[in-house]
Amino acid sequence: MEYYNYIKSLHLIFVITWFAGLFYIPRLFVYQIESFHKPSPDKEILGTQLKLMTRRLWNIITWPSAILATIFAIWLLILMPAWLQQPWMHVKLGFVILLFIYHLKTHQYFKQLQRDDVRKSSSYMRLWNEGATFILFAVVFLVILKSTFNWIFGVVGIFLLGVLIMLGFKVYKRIRAKNPNA
Repeated sequence: MEYYNYIKSLHLIFVITWFAGLFYIPRLFVYQIESFHKPSPDKEILGTQLKLMTRRLWNIITWPSAILATIFAIWLLILMPAWLQQPWMHVKLGFVILLFIYHLKTHQYFKQLQRDDVRKSSSYMRLWNEGATFILFAVVFLVILKSTFNWIFGVVGIFLLGVLIMLGFKVYKRIRAKNPNA
């Protein structure tokens, strides 16, 4: 058990780098989609560079981080099997499943954009970018507060976070409408 904190530290490091990838890749998707609608040669130059950036981020940082975070999480659960009896852990694992679903759907968008198959708008990708934020908030509060977590406050908090993100999105959209370079 003396190496428990090392395993936990590695788990946290890879969770952080996984989320960094999940936060940044949809932003790159936004830029890819917007570059797709630019005239030549900007479209080709930007498209090629953004595909390279997303491919490197996704394959060198995000996927390996997801895999390593999962390996270290399983290792932690093997070391501390009593956690699986805790209700907060069940909820956390539910959010982790949602995170994997989000990750896999993002992978699908990644593959489409690598083929120049643009099916979503840049506005959609800006909203998609917030999915990981919701999951991160939920997991961090669950892990820190554990059984002292008040479900009513948690649901209200997630709802308020969603409202704030939507308001921010609307304000940003208005700013961009007035100044496309903002």
